[in-house]
Amino acid sequence: MKKLIQILFLFLSHALLAQNSIKGKITAEGVPLEFASVSLLKTTWGTTADSLGNYTLNHIPKGAYQIRVSYTGFKSQQRKITVNDSTETLLDFDLKADNALEEVVVTGTLKAVNRLESPVPVEVYKPTFFKKNPTANIFEALQNVNGVRPQLNCNVCNTGDIHINGLEGPYTLVLIDGMPIVSGLSTVYGLSGIPNSLLERIEVVKGPASSLYGSEAVGGLINIITKNPKSAPVVAADAFSTSWGEANLDLGFKTNLSKAVSLLTGVNYFNYSNPTDNNRDNFTDVTLQDRISVFQKLNFNRKSNKLFSMAGRFFYEDRWGGEMQWEKKYRGGSEVYGESIYTKRYELLGSYELPVPEKILFTFSYTDHDQNSVYGNIPYLAQQKIGFSQLTWDKKMKNHDFLFGTAVRYQFYNDNTPATANADKSWIPSLFAQDEIRLTEKHNLLLGLRYDYNHRHGNIFTPRLAHKWKINDKSIFRFNAGTGFRVVNLFTEEHAALTGSRDVEVLEDLEPERSYNANLNFLRKFYTGNGDYVGLETTAWYTYFTNSIIPDYDTDPNKIIYKNLDGHSVTQGVSVNLDAVFQNGLKIIVGATYMDVAKTENGVKTRQMLTEKFTGTWAVSYRIKKWFLDIDYTGNVYGPMRLPTLGALDPRKEYSPTWSIQNIQFTFNKAKNIEFYGGIKNLLNWTPNKGNPFIIARANDPFDENVQYNPDGSVMVTADNPYGLTFDPGYVYGPNQGIRSFFGIRYTLK
Repeated sequence: MKKLIQILFLFLSHALLAQNSIKGKITAEGVPLEFASVSLLKTTWGTTADSLGNYTLNHIPKGAYQIRVSYTGFKSQQRKITVNDSTETLLDFDLKADNALEEVVVTGTLKAVNRLESPVPVEVYKPTFFKKNPTANIFEALQNVNGVRPQLNCNVCNTGDIHINGLEGPYTLVLIDGMPIVSGLSTVYGLSGIPNSLLERIEVVKGPASSLYGSEAVGGLINIITKNPKSAPVVAADAFSTSWGEANLDLGFKTNLSKAVSLLTGVNYFNYSNPTDNNRDNFTDVTLQDRISVFQKLNFNRKSNKLFSMAGRFFYEDRWGGEMQWEKKYRGGSEVYGESIYTKRYELLGSYELPVPEKILFTFSYTDHDQNSVYGNIPYLAQQKIGFSQLTWDKKMKNHDFLFGTAVRYQFYNDNTPATANADKSWIPSLFAQDEIRLTEKHNLLLGLRYDYNHRHGNIFTPRLAHKWKINDKSIFRFNAGTGFRVVNLFTEEHAALTGSRDVEVLEDLEPERSYNANLNFLRKFYTGNGDYVGLETTAWYTYFTNSIIPDYDTDPNKIIYKNLDGHSVTQGVSVNLDAVFQNGLKIIVGATYMDVAKTENGVKTRQMLTEKFTGTWAVSYRIKKWFLDIDYTGNVYGPMRLPTLGALDPRKEYSPTWSIQNIQFTFNKAKNIEFYGGIKNLLNWTPNKGNPFIIARANDPFDENVQYNPDGSVMVTADNPYGLTFDPGYVYGPNQGIRSFFGIRYTLK
């Protein structure tokens, strides 16, 4: 009996010794996740993480298990683990919100819905994505979004717009917190100065959205969503500079004015004051800029928990580009050429959910934009005021999810050009309705219709249809179709009409453009037993335009001719996005787009100017945990574009080459709340002047004082002007800024 007891004691001791522990830390982007849940599947073992994100599972018998970690707002991770004779197994988890396709989005349907449940495909980009290649403004930050291309429109003042799937900037609507306040003049000059420290996420919808958002949303829309004061960091600061002398500072901080009111403040300041002429044409390669933007957002905590927030922004910018010897004393004169733009802009926006049982939301915005600019000796003085208000009623009834709304938009525009004899004032009232029908558990149908009244063009109807087929939790198929319209304001949207020596000729009263669109979208998610994730999304689209207004550079090299196209134009293509995250610290985001953008007039098909056939973007990241180091390699590649040359004798290439901008960044984040980062931008030192004799035509004679003309108005070929050209800075398709280093520091206090 005694021997039996000894044997039993030895057996129990061995069994106890064989029961081991699993320990680790759970974080998200380096921040500990308190109360994250940890469980061994198909067992009773489980626990939660402490305030530092640490967890421990004790007395685990030897064997193979599946361990699962979850936390609200982040994608759960599941990994295989084998417990052996060692007494302690270490296993850390870094949860990723970026991969959580269960994110809530609002842009596609004007409702807060789960991204997977939205019948309209919405792409979501968070600050982590943009930190991989830090920039001084949202305009530049979008260069690594597949299918979205920031396009420079002038070699001198470096203004630009945002192309989506090959369509020009005026076809893209930019929203801030859902309000259409970036339009008209600001599509050219107002895309800078939104403080990155206040960015919560950016939602991108590709394809017409006019049935919800009206004119300007023909090609797609970009919704810049700012942080909620409740969840924003107490302090956030980000400062960097480059070897070219650029300096950027982003500051954000929040404070509670009372128990019911929270205030979020953001400040952005950017300065570049180092004239550089690496291509030796006596013109600045990069526009000099001095700008400041101040943003404030108030959030009111109501007892009913209904939404009430207000925000405002002030933006001022002084930018100039031109001949290297230009000074402000030459502004507006004919002695030294320069393009100088002073921009002053105010914005106000708000959202108020009515205190009634139904879900009724009132939103409003107002912008006041004043532009004082000169292009050589040509002044362009413009004022624009836009007021917008909207009332929506969100109502669910059985298997129907309705949205009813009414909106009114007031526009005031005045400038000193001959095209604007009197200030333009207009009111555009709108009505819209949308019904998302749950047909079955896997099939949803969305129907929508918008009505707008324009005093010049009468009644405008824009219907839409969308169908979502949720094959399973990992596969979604979407079909969208609809129409769009755009009312053109030529001088506020077409920068080429103001700069250079080409004469602008408008042949007729411009009618609104109309579009008809259809696109197919397929999303597939893959997970491995080790916690690796791969997401694949592909989209094919077709858009047909009538009444297109495309600047004609071909008919007369000395003119830009505007008229409604006597024919049609088409943009079609396919895009693929791949997002992969591996447990070894490697993250890959890759995108590719192939498109065909062309116009057909009098039976002749012509490729549209400044539109590439293919694009590619990538962001490859790798974290070396033991060194607390993140490495980000980002870049893009663009196929050839047809460029606006000045006739048969112009020696500049008719098509751009295939070109690429690539960057690398190293981020060190061992210290608490602080990150140090640095790297190289434009690793290949690519600039568009390579392979061309010059970029700016007649840079030596910007006022065309020595240009001679033939009796028919064409430019005469002379010894001083062997190519028969006039001054033209519009031959531009990429940035003139070459390779440069950068260094920065971020501080965040939660």
